[in-house]
Amino acid sequence: MSQASNSSGSPSGFGLERLDDLPKGAWIAIMIVTFILFWPLGLVVLGYLIWSGKMQSWKREHRCGSRGHRRHRSRSTGNTAFDEYRNETLRRLDDEREAFEAFVDQLRRAKDQEQFDKFMTERSTEQSATS
Repeated sequence: MSQASNSSGSPSGFGLERLDDLPKGAWIAIMIVTFILFWPLGLVVLGYLIWSGKMQSWKREHRCGSRGHRRHRSRSTGNTAFDEYRNETLRRLDDEREAFEAFVDQLRRAKDQEQFDKFMTERSTEQSATS
């Protein structure tokens, strides 16, 4: 009896090693279907997805800072020239962001001061008119 085998030697046409090649959307669909059909199996699929790192983009490890700005201090690409260029560009962008935030804060303070001064002027004219 002859069995058809794929390139990895697995007797079935759809080997388990091909499951790793499924896109993220397919894994989400599999998880939802398994939760609907048999919820303990859905938990197993969810655990596998988290443990294997297939849903790496769901993790918030790369987020930091008080306002949640992404810090792009990622791994090396292997190309030192590109890594240096990327790091310099990201440092420059961080500096520009900080300068812009300081400028916006200064504008807010000036607007708040203007509104406060206007309030105090109106208040003093009302008090003098009442007296």
